[in-house]
Amino acid sequence: MKAMSKTLLATAVALALGVGIAWAVNAHFISVTASIEQNGNLDVSFKEAGLGTNENINYLAEADATVTCQCVTHSGKCPSAANKLTETSHVAEPATFNSGKNGNVTKTITLEVPACPASASPTCGNGQHFVQSAVTWENIQLTDLTTPVGPVPAVPSSISAVFFTCP
Repeated sequence: MKAMSKTLLATAVALALGVGIAWAVNAHFISVTASIEQNGNLDVSFKEAGLGTNENINYLAEADATVTCQCVTHSGKCPSAANKLTETSHVAEPATFNSGKNGNVTKTITLEVPACPASASPTCGNGQHFVQSAVTWENIQLTDLTTPVGPVPAVPSSISAVFFTCP
């Protein structure tokens, strides 16, 4: 009976300590920033703290991408009839990172810019193909799906790049 009492007491203490540790965890984003790469991909960089030690944390970075595709010749020149197509799509990228011994995560999740369609209306003429001429990322946000925290908007929450302009 004494052995059972000691086991119950040890279990109760372990549970109490565990609850105390869980209450001490206060997950929060310190920063969420967005930047655009030269190829149009979006980098969502962040630091989250208060996660607890060595926890696997699931994240979801997401944004709306508006891509403008322009017909160009194989030599990269704009034809006289500058056909172009603009499409918007939602892009999301999940990722899992470990909080390590310090209970924080500092990482970057990359969202790939949607590709231009191989063929779409208006179609490019003979010897031409669609090339991305511009991209705009909007509603950029990050969510910690594990604790959960967010969605948190990135700074800036909208960003654009123009790769070239046809006359």
